[in-house]
Amino acid sequence: MSTAIAYPETAGVRTLLRFAMRRERWILPWWLLGTAALLGLQSVSSQNFYDTPAKLAQLRATMEANAAIVAMGGPTRLLETVGGEVVFEIFAYLAIVVSLMNMFLIGRNTRSDEEAGRAELIQSAPVGRRSIIVAALLGALVVDSVAALLIFGTAVVSGLPLAGSLLVGMSIAGIGFTVAAATAVAAQIFENPRSVYGTVIALIAGMYVARAVGDTGTDAVAWLSPIGWGQRTYPYVDDRWWPLTLFAATSAVLIATAVWLSRHRDFGAGLLGYRTGRAAASRFLGSPMGLAWRLQRGAVLGWAVGAAVLGGAYGSFADSIEQFLADNPELVAFLGGDVHDAVDSYLAFTLTISALLAAACGVAGVLRARSEEDRGRSELILAGPVGRVRWLMGYVAVAMAGSAMVLVAGGFGEGLVHGLRVDEPSQALRLAASALASLPAVWVVVAASAAFIGWVPEVSAVLGWTYYGYVVVAVLFIDAFDLPGWLAVLSPLRHTALVPLESPDWFASSVLLAATVVLTGVAQAGIRRRDVGR
Repeated sequence: MSTAIAYPETAGVRTLLRFAMRRERWILPWWLLGTAALLGLQSVSSQNFYDTPAKLAQLRATMEANAAIVAMGGPTRLLETVGGEVVFEIFAYLAIVVSLMNMFLIGRNTRSDEEAGRAELIQSAPVGRRSIIVAALLGALVVDSVAALLIFGTAVVSGLPLAGSLLVGMSIAGIGFTVAAATAVAAQIFENPRSVYGTVIALIAGMYVARAVGDTGTDAVAWLSPIGWGQRTYPYVDDRWWPLTLFAATSAVLIATAVWLSRHRDFGAGLLGYRTGRAAASRFLGSPMGLAWRLQRGAVLGWAVGAAVLGGAYGSFADSIEQFLADNPELVAFLGGDVHDAVDSYLAFTLTISALLAAACGVAGVLRARSEEDRGRSELILAGPVGRVRWLMGYVAVAMAGSAMVLVAGGFGEGLVHGLRVDEPSQALRLAASALASLPAVWVVVAASAAFIGWVPEVSAVLGWTYYGYVVVAVLFIDAFDLPGWLAVLSPLRHTALVPLESPDWFASSVLLAATVVLTGVAQAGIRRRDVGR
């Protein structure tokens, strides 16, 4: 007769927290340093550019008249000071970066560990049932506190006032921890990490859209978004501290909800479990590519819908951008073209954002192969008459097809909304076709991740997302921050024509497609020479 030992619900939290921080020690510094670097570059750039009250006043007058820029930035009240202008330009991007950092941190240390069986091993030790989720949330709190300090220090060193800098740091940290608490709730509801991440990414997108709608229309809508709360602290303008209580209150409610839900589900399962499959598999599942598509079709659809919605938001502001650029000719150089090409310049730039989303979808899709391999499921496939090259190429093919779908969805959504506003329905097909000009560049990013899986599988996820982050920085920030052009040489999107502003560059596309073929061949050579599961 055995007697179960009941441990306190939070027994072992301190040890689990140290373990979580050790696991994350190679990943989190890049997120944190990247966040601080973005703020520092924007701060220095803005202070150098808007160095007189007259320039700042001209900017404020122009911004207030343009809904498109307000939707991408924030409330124009921030533009009363140069520090507020920095917040206007970069705050939403910092909030998204820190939110994603928290999402992955909580997901890896809760739902991913349960799915892989690691949490069950931990629970076999003298550890409380709630210790895992509590340790993950405490880890997020520690990381967000470090992020707040880094943002504060970077802002002060760049020349911004102390009080506003501290408020920016605490606001960004508050947004991050709120998303961490929301991820903890999602980890109790869903049984697999993909559903958790998809739900939280949709939440982050909703936060951004609600803020944009509130800034361009009804202000009350922005108060539905944690990003809106952070911007409405008005750092460097009013320095309002009370909105920080909204982060604390919301996080407390979400954490209480996560703990309550954890008591009402089976360990290792979610409140919403996997659906029961059919008694017999379809013939399509008889190939590695068919299985890879079945595993990822929901995620690809989610990415495509998200890209279409974001494209529609960008398209709704396209016809108002021409007047803005006419009033600010110095910004034309950033978008490309001249004032007469203003709308196409704007559309080309926003289609590049869709390309970045498509590349993210592709990277996530191809790295799924490594995830399956790491968890031992690929061995079951390879035990049959399936070669390892065919297995990997199935994931590569699905990732490339998925990225193409996301790219077309983004362009079609943007063209559809823009076409409805200017009474030109053909814009939907025009921009969908224009978006495809970036497809060879997107495939290079996907193929590079496949090459990492082939040759350095242990760090393939880190390298894949690091390269993707480099591409994002090269596209969005090198010109804005006046960084050396050679830093962007390895970014394929920097070698793609800005369609529809420019005509497609067929030579560059051919070179990028050739690079895709070469990187895919490198991936095949790598997977042939190494042991599976290594």
